[in-house]
Amino acid sequence: MQDDYEFSNTEGLSLPGFIALESGEGDVPVAIAWTLPDGGVKHTLIQPDETWLEDEVASLGDYHADELLTMGVSVSDVIRELEADYHGSTLYSANPDQDEAALSRIFEVIAGTTFVSIVDAGTLYSDPEEWHQQRSEMFNEMGLEPGRAEHDLETLLKLHVRWMDDDMLAD
Repeated sequence: MQDDYEFSNTEGLSLPGFIALESGEGDVPVAIAWTLPDGGVKHTLIQPDETWLEDEVASLGDYHADELLTMGVSVSDVIRELEADYHGSTLYSANPDQDEAALSRIFEVIAGTTFVSIVDAGTLYSDPEEWHQQRSEMFNEMGLEPGRAEHDLETLLKLHVRWMDDDMLAD
């Protein structure tokens, strides 16, 4: 897992846990990223399970199997790391249904039960619809690509800090 960067303006803040998964067709997870309470981020590519590669309707999105097998982290290591950081916790996502489906695929590999719950990040804010709109606009402003796990997290964190500074958090 890479945890080599932090976002500015998060020092000393206690942040909610944000998570984002990048998936190919068939909810095949290819990358995962999540925040730490101090604003740090862990992210990695995921080595595909053999059963994912055998599924004719599944794809690895913009990645090749060799790339994921070489540069990715095993499913068991991803689960171990996530468990160490967030066992029994609620994590917030901009795409909760998609991320929940991809995370379920990860846990299916080890016949395990998901130990985190994923909730729409918009629920953290006083105006969820406006928050989702501003998040979409932020991708353009920052030149980031929606659907990339680390880009999704960057927008989640930066927008959270902005809304927190503007006192727009839900009560």
